[in-house]
Amino acid sequence: MKIKKSLFTAILVFFGCALFMYGKSSRLERKNLTIVRSDGSSVKVRAELAVKAEDRNFGFMERKRIPDGTGMLFVFENDQILRFWMKNTPHPLSIAFITSDGRIKDIFDMTPYSLAGTTSTGYVRYALEVPQGWFRDQNICTGDRLVIDFN
Repeated sequence: MKIKKSLFTAILVFFGCALFMYGKSSRLERKNLTIVRSDGSSVKVRAELAVKAEDRNFGFMERKRIPDGTGMLFVFENDQILRFWMKNTPHPLSIAFITSDGRIKDIFDMTPYSLAGTTSTGYVRYALEVPQGWFRDQNICTGDRLVIDFN
């Protein structure tokens, strides 16, 4: 009887954690965003919007799979130097630091679980994280523009 009770408790804890993680990963608003390349062509990305500080702090932590064509846009209130790390983040990511007018200032690759910071080279308002290599595969470069329209 004691073993059955322990097993039942373990199952409840497992499903409780799974529901918590599902809630963390799916409760953010999603938007289809457009990135306009320097040649005038464009590409879409389906991004979760991390607007609140708690959402920005959690980001993609604990997510094992992030599909191509999706990402997370971190929205900040003011222009600032941004610094990101990959603590508790198992999926390799690329990050674009973006100015308030939508210009991509920097693109960097980040290493899973790394505590080393990745820092913007100037003042920016947004950061867009996507699966590592997605920017390269889509021919997205610094100077390209993210269309900022949250309506």
